[in-house]
Amino acid sequence: MIDIRQMRYFVALAETLHFGRATERLHISQPPLSRQIAALEKELGVRLFERHSRRATLTHAGRRFLEDARAVLIGFDQACRNARLAERGELGELSIGFMMHAAYTVLPGLARRHMASHPGVRVELREVVPATLADAVLAGRFDAAIMFNPGPIRGLDTYTIYRERLCLAVHSSHPLAGHAVIRAKQLNGEPLIAVPTDVAPKLREAIVAYCRSGGFEPTFRLEVALQQTIVNLVAENLGIALVPQSMGQLGIANLVHRKLEKAPTIEHVVAWRPGNLNPALRPFLEEARAALAP
Repeated sequence: MIDIRQMRYFVALAETLHFGRATERLHISQPPLSRQIAALEKELGVRLFERHSRRATLTHAGRRFLEDARAVLIGFDQACRNARLAERGELGELSIGFMMHAAYTVLPGLARRHMASHPGVRVELREVVPATLADAVLAGRFDAAIMFNPGPIRGLDTYTIYRERLCLAVHSSHPLAGHAVIRAKQLNGEPLIAVPTDVAPKLREAIVAYCRSGGFEPTFRLEVALQQTIVNLVAENLGIALVPQSMGQLGIANLVHRKLEKAPTIEHVVAWRPGNLNPALRPFLEEARAALAP
């Protein structure tokens, strides 16, 4: 059976046509080189070289075999390189789920940096409803997810990669639109549009806690899973909402955003399953950790 070492020996001799120079390149003595070339010719059943003392010339079969052997060695070396790159997470595939809101905050920059630094990794980005992200990661449908902090979930690790304050989203005709900064107690009695607890528990908790800081219990008129839908409903004057500040980037007509006094902060996290063995995941997590400014 021909092994890769014999092919390397053959190529070295074929390219130098001199046993001495071939052994110098290979860092071996001449007897092992001669034995391996002889074994290769025996296995193939053809003569590859015409020998002349320490020199050699290629036969017709040898010239043909050299061309193919070079291609084989290139492919073999590439396979070895790919295995090492894959182990380091520099080659392969990575699937990332994300909530819509992340597209307006940390996701674009993180994805751009990671794909530039790891061009050999094919990254699949998929937007899904926030409530399904944690289960999708646990089930292995995504290697990681970018989402609001879901709180402790068994089998899921998270790391905070972005923080932003909440603000008030209100119709431009609403009396609160005329204030530059809104205090919590000014929201008393206002119908709120908010995310359900089971979709984004930490976000819902932050909204409730802010209202309570103003001395009242919030009244939720509508519960909606997507932040974009929430602000669209506010623009239809169906209620007000406490939303992350980045929602102001949407530029929706008849909608204004106002700062909140002592505004609560909401976290975005990257979530992953610790048992995930995809080597492309670790470099992404390292890139994600670097996204949060100190």
